[in-house]
Amino acid sequence: MSRRVMLGFFEREEDVLAATKAARNAGLKILDVYTPYAVHGLDRAMGLTPSRLPLVCLLLGLFGAGFKVWFEFWTTAAAWPINVGGKPWNSLPAFVPVTFEVMVLFAGVSTFLAFLFVTGLRPGRVPVMPHVRVTDDQFVLVVEQTDSVFDAARVGGLFAGCGAVRSEERVQPEAQS
Repeated sequence: MSRRVMLGFFEREEDVLAATKAARNAGLKILDVYTPYAVHGLDRAMGLTPSRLPLVCLLLGLFGAGFKVWFEFWTTAAAWPINVGGKPWNSLPAFVPVTFEVMVLFAGVSTFLAFLFVTGLRPGRVPVMPHVRVTDDQFVLVVEQTDSVFDAARVGGLFAGCGAVRSEERVQPEAQS
């Protein structure tokens, strides 16, 4: 499956940021913005919602800590009660260091796996790069042609008004799985 897109090529981050805001205000569907480094404010200009990964990290970290405390209580007090040095079987202070480490492990690994799942990144996926220089020193704004009344000249003029070096219309293939 492929789709028709309009690409605007920019040399400066201020220009691509202004073009992204203008495209969003004009009601265009922004597919992606390719940059060689993170551009401050680009997520707001694109209208992206805040990520829920911190919540996933918190919840799965708490789940890991809770599961570990339950497991340690179960093993030391119910399944294999062994009196070691006169300590009580359910000594919570002895569980704290390992609980913290397991919580960090669950939070980190689960956040990484959730990120891979949500973004669709996986081994063998072929990325779609609009231009070779996008990883070096060029910025590219990709806008999708959503309907037949899409005016490429108007969008090209919008890009040029924001400082685009060039703009082009092309058929972009979907990322291969």
